[in-house]
Amino acid sequence: MKPRYAPGSVRSLHQVYQRWRGVPYRFGGADTEGIDCSAFTRTLYQEVYGMELPRSTYEQVTLGREIPKKELQPGDLVFFRTGRTQHNGVYVGDGKFAHASSSVGVTISRLDNVYWRSRYWQARRLLDEQ
Repeated sequence: MKPRYAPGSVRSLHQVYQRWRGVPYRFGGADTEGIDCSAFTRTLYQEVYGMELPRSTYEQVTLGREIPKKELQPGDLVFFRTGRTQHNGVYVGDGKFAHASSSVGVTISRLDNVYWRSRYWQARRLLDEQ
């Protein structure tokens, strides 16, 4: 059974983000010494929802169901095409997503940022709605 979306989970998302904030990006990394985008997404889901996600972005993009950008809710996964690779993060509400950025490490960015807006690919909902 999938975890249900709960209003308190928005606060939990931000609390877990705060613990990881500023951790540097490291391709293949999965700890506080360095973490990549899919490992951060996987860690956030494990800590907030108790859900195990696959390790790679390529596997995570097959989960749940695709949803329109305008229907995003906190906890939805967002995916981007960044050249030859893919990138992902977790939507945290208010037009923002938490992710492990290769330039600044774990951070929160705006979906309407020029860089991310032009690379947005899709969003996927893994959590049951209320």
